[in-house]
Amino acid sequence: MDGFVLAIDQGTTSTRSLVFDGRFHVRGVGQLEFAQHFPRSGWVEHDPEDLWRTTLETMRYALGSAGIAASDLAAIGMTNQRETALVWDRRSGKPIHNAVVWQDRRTAPLCEQLSREGHGGLVTERTGLLIDPYFSATKIAWLLENVDGARAAAEAGHLAFGTVDTWLLWRLTEGAVHATDATNASRTLLFDIRRHAWDEDMLRLFGVPRSMLPEVMDSAAAFGETSRGLLGAPVPISGIAGDQQAAVVGQACFTPGMVKSTYGTGCFAVLNTGTECVASSNRLLSTIAYRLDGVTTYALEGAIFVAGAAVQWLRDGLGVIAKAEQSGPLAGDADPEQDVVLVPAFTGLGAPWWDPHARGALFGLTRNTGPNELARAALESVCFQTVDLLEAMRRDWDRGEDTVLRVDGGMVASDWTMQRLSDLLATPVDRPVVQETTAFGAAWLAGRQAGVWPGEAEFAKAWQLDRRFEPAMDAAERTRRTQLWRDAVRRTLTANGR
Repeated sequence: MDGFVLAIDQGTTSTRSLVFDGRFHVRGVGQLEFAQHFPRSGWVEHDPEDLWRTTLETMRYALGSAGIAASDLAAIGMTNQRETALVWDRRSGKPIHNAVVWQDRRTAPLCEQLSREGHGGLVTERTGLLIDPYFSATKIAWLLENVDGARAAAEAGHLAFGTVDTWLLWRLTEGAVHATDATNASRTLLFDIRRHAWDEDMLRLFGVPRSMLPEVMDSAAAFGETSRGLLGAPVPISGIAGDQQAAVVGQACFTPGMVKSTYGTGCFAVLNTGTECVASSNRLLSTIAYRLDGVTTYALEGAIFVAGAAVQWLRDGLGVIAKAEQSGPLAGDADPEQDVVLVPAFTGLGAPWWDPHARGALFGLTRNTGPNELARAALESVCFQTVDLLEAMRRDWDRGEDTVLRVDGGMVASDWTMQRLSDLLATPVDRPVVQETTAFGAAWLAGRQAGVWPGEAEFAKAWQLDRRFEPAMDAAERTRRTQLWRDAVRRTLTANGR
């Protein structure tokens, strides 16, 4: 079979499918964007049928692009936007509502109520997470309370819940399989990450019937087969992981202490803590990095809600740039005398602040501020947020190692941004040759399970460095700029009543 594996990478704004060969080369790609729906301020939804349609179409396109048939595939791996919640009727297979996306903040009042009632400690102890609209549980609660007949149908056992991977697995198997993997389960606020089971106390707290939930499996497992009619031949589905965990695998961060950071719509930094589930004292998340052969590897994670979305804002909201790749050159030409700082809290602030009500703010504007300074502020905002995350990680899990950050995602193509990231972190930043690390990780999980790709040690040897960015900024300037950022965050939180 030459080790061909197809990876589905279902993201927040587009769906991609990639065919990898046994030498880990990309042989075929299909990609489609889909509509974003914003019914109200702070609400974000996707049409579940768009997620399915773009998945199926990109799979077919990738196979055609690679010049192979479905029968040539050893396996399919899948990775997905996490926390996004879907509920559908088992009898018809039809969703009861649009998917409520991870960025959605509609459940902030419920989260505040639960926190005031003192549930935060138990939730964090069991799930490793914080009570926040970001996660799936309050989204499910909202759907059950706000869609006509949903609560009664759920209590009768007619409704199924899933994150995006579960929804696509259901459709790929024509309803034969209702399952997820441990990484996606760990992002729901319903899963006990130490006992590896859906937690009855969490189900009661959020009002979610147990019958709605999928089976939880290892990240590399026999999840089922695609229906023959979809691709022309049945193909085993052998790997599933949430997008950030898939990137941990794709970056070969198998050793405790290794860190990867993915720069897509948001930014997510993940530190491998091995078999130790570390409780954060700095409002980071304890989560599952992957589960293989029944053995769980844990991680500390910090989530930034706006990374590449800041560049999209420059392009689509302000019209400052026509293409995302223009942002780096503009930033490089910015006036060094202007200290313009963007706090991109368009949908709240993530770790380590966790304020769903915070909103974006620009500081330091002058009459001379123009596109160059705005571009620099947008790109620097991502770097500053990463600094906050890695400093929090070091406080939670300091084993004395020198940190090297492995990066991936669309923004890492910008040399200016990666150099500024290294400068502000005062640590090396490694950009790999294979930058499709999320899909690469999903492919490895599937290929490993299918027996056509190597284990961890051999796969790690295949990781290749494209470029290492070394810190070059003067320490005093680094400190000055970081203080400007933190003052801007403080002012933003104060303006929003924090």
